[in-house]
Amino acid sequence: MKTTTRLLGFLAPYRWRIALAVFLGVLTVATNTGLLATAAYLISAAALHPLLIELTAAIYLVRIFGISRAFVRYAERIVSHDVTFRLLGNLRGRLYTRLEPLAPARLAAYRSGDLLARMIRDIDELQNLFQQIAGPVLIALASAIVMVVAFAVFNPLLAVVGLAFLVVTGVGVPLLARALGRDAGRRELALRAELNAQLIDGVQGAQDLLALGRADDQRQRIVTLSAELSGLQRRMARVTGLEQALSDLGTNLAMWTILLLAIPLVGDGQIRGVYLATLGLIMLGSFEAVRPLGRAFQFLERTVAAGERIFEIADSEPEIVDPATPCAPPALASLTFDNVSFAYGPNEPLALDRVSFGLEPGNHLAIVGPSGAGKSTIANLIVRFWDPISGTIRLGTHDLRDYAQEDLRANIGLVSQNTRLFTNTLRANLRLAKPDASDDELRTALRRAQLDDLIARLPDGLDSWIGEQGMRFSGGERQRLAIARVLLKNAPLIILDEPTANLDPLTERDLLATLLDLFRDRSLLLITHRLVRLEQVDEILVLDEGRIVERGPHIDLARSAGLYQRMLEVQDGVFAVG
Repeated sequence: MKTTTRLLGFLAPYRWRIALAVFLGVLTVATNTGLLATAAYLISAAALHPLLIELTAAIYLVRIFGISRAFVRYAERIVSHDVTFRLLGNLRGRLYTRLEPLAPARLAAYRSGDLLARMIRDIDELQNLFQQIAGPVLIALASAIVMVVAFAVFNPLLAVVGLAFLVVTGVGVPLLARALGRDAGRRELALRAELNAQLIDGVQGAQDLLALGRADDQRQRIVTLSAELSGLQRRMARVTGLEQALSDLGTNLAMWTILLLAIPLVGDGQIRGVYLATLGLIMLGSFEAVRPLGRAFQFLERTVAAGERIFEIADSEPEIVDPATPCAPPALASLTFDNVSFAYGPNEPLALDRVSFGLEPGNHLAIVGPSGAGKSTIANLIVRFWDPISGTIRLGTHDLRDYAQEDLRANIGLVSQNTRLFTNTLRANLRLAKPDASDDELRTALRRAQLDDLIARLPDGLDSWIGEQGMRFSGGERQRLAIARVLLKNAPLIILDEPTANLDPLTERDLLATLLDLFRDRSLLLITHRLVRLEQVDEILVLDEGRIVERGPHIDLARSAGLYQRMLEVQDGVFAVG
């Protein structure tokens, strides 16, 4: 009930549009029922051969109802769809607004396919909130009142019996159908989300699945989920069929019951005989308002389940929050790690264990170590994707948590291991770093990132579409595009996390020499496991299992009998063999 109440609360800003849609819906039922009733009266009255002038009013009413019902129905559809589309647009915007602060710490627990299902399928499911649930219920209530008043004019008993049939058919039958399909809506949403996740995993990992010979296993998982979903949908179809059959039965029983009750009243002279058929057709037409309630009850469970899945994310509190009164980050400042420890989860091992170091303005610092040593974790903490569990990270004299996240990140240029390029033009991807950058600035950044030939090779230059996640480019080109973005941003603190991981040794050496020269006046943190050009940095930290095990300049570490020297020997051996 709490979820239903919250969902209905989203309709509050559109209450006047909803009132108009309900009024038009009731008017639609009234015109349809009025057409049936007046047509029946006209035929019955004409059988008595009255003067034509006595039928004039009925003739005009038939024409009015016949013409107006189409316009009223059209207007009701326009207004109700307008409410629905406004609602969906509002919900998508609000969910994404709530989603952004949760990344990446809170969202790491969700699969991308499941998140996509919540953002698209579950939000789309909420289109039923008004069109299939709230709207039909309100229209049915208002129409039932009109029907009761119409019957009460002739006889109170007819009003009571008609209302009873409307309640049984409009509420009782859907409740029975809901009981027979209990939890089916929730299960259907869960299966759709899992199927969506498996499909995305299968498409994104198709090359690996084929290379490992496991494509059939993934196909079988998808087939199994599809079969289970199809079975559930068949079950729901059977329940829907039963619900529709019982509704048809209730509709016809109601009409015949009204006729059987009215015949004695006609015989007693309480009701004129010319109205007998009219009463039956008023009862028949009234069911137009309650028949959609069957679908309303069916959609209710699915819609509530979709709402719960959306609220699960929307109600999550971000792990990283801004201070009430943020400090302005300094243009140039030292970066200090003071006894910092961090783990990615309560039961996870420490990714960093009491790490301390400093980076002065304009200095270059390299962090090296084997995979899994915690190097990238340092970058994640600096940009506040996570906060340390103990210790302090300071920019200047203030803790990072004293700055607003947006202000802090505006002063940091980051090239991460996993470069993300968006399905857009090359220009749009580069302008993420500087929205007002001119074409000359974009070309200069590409040239400095050693992508001189890229513009010439692309058919539309900067306006060329780069494909899904930049798949038209090699891994090295994607990495250098990320470097070009950082060059455009021109931030005082630069973090390069494995910036040359996808490059050949010759290009790697040339690019690193260029980057170290370009960033010579800025603070630079170079995170890498490849010991190339490190003689040009001021200090090197050697990280192993989350701890700093060595530190110093390249020449000293290369002479020591430690981890750095062993890594250097292994790398030199690989290059020699290559």
